[in-house]
Amino acid sequence: MKQFQGKSCIVTGAASGIGKSLVDALAKRGAHVVATDVNTELLHKSASAVTPSGGEVTARELDVTDYEAFRDVIDDVVAKRGRLDYIFNNAGIVFVGELRDQSIEQWRKVLNVNLHGVVHGSLLAYKQMLRQGGGHIVNISSIEGLIPFPATMSYVTSKFGVMGLSQSLWIEGKDLGVAVSAVCPGFIKTPIFETSPMVGYDRQQFLKALSVWERFGITPDKCAQAILDGVARNKAIIPVTFMARIMWWLGRLSPTFLMNLTRKDFKKWRDKVRGASEGKLPADQK
Repeated sequence: MKQFQGKSCIVTGAASGIGKSLVDALAKRGAHVVATDVNTELLHKSASAVTPSGGEVTARELDVTDYEAFRDVIDDVVAKRGRLDYIFNNAGIVFVGELRDQSIEQWRKVLNVNLHGVVHGSLLAYKQMLRQGGGHIVNISSIEGLIPFPATMSYVTSKFGVMGLSQSLWIEGKDLGVAVSAVCPGFIKTPIFETSPMVGYDRQQFLKALSVWERFGITPDKCAQAILDGVARNKAIIPVTFMARIMWWLGRLSPTFLMNLTRKDFKKWRDKVRGASEGKLPADQK
């Protein structure tokens, strides 16, 4: 994909997972990449391991919830490279637990990173791309931005928001020269559920229940390749993994059928996953 060669790119949430793999894939295609994350130690370690092919990788700390800091990163890229060709709004977090066990602070944190962070990146990049006459905004949503899932409701809400933002911006930007893609990965083999905050559930039981989906998963590197393939073809929606495409299709064909199918699966493991942690919830979350 020579179209990324020499292009100026920003990737958020680049210290690990899909973001790290995107930085690697872009650099190998000759892009000039600014890799950003709040975890600077892991970010610099990841960025230093990349061997660019004609491009370069620069690591920079960024909290995507900080609008002014985000603007500074974009302004710096434009000052050094003359333009911003691609932005990959990838930074995201997940909080596992049912709504009855969660606090409003936990919801605010997820929405601030996953939705407001993408709003910040999209708004700032869009205005810059209009000034320069073109560009491509790539927002990482999820299969959970297309169909509902239990136990990650704040994540689902944020990713549905990313889909609405991306599709609306696609309509506004299409005739002005700015492309927009929403990426919807299915199960990607990252340790996100091993390290993310969890309440009301026993982690080992939850991971055991989740393991049935691992057979349908792919690595972050394969995910990054699929994303860049979709971006190169200027696709508005990029579902990643075969299972994600099937579930998206089922959700469009019969939303109620898919909701009931998911509910039945959830019912099989819910009590077992909750049972091991009953009585251990913080006082303000009981």
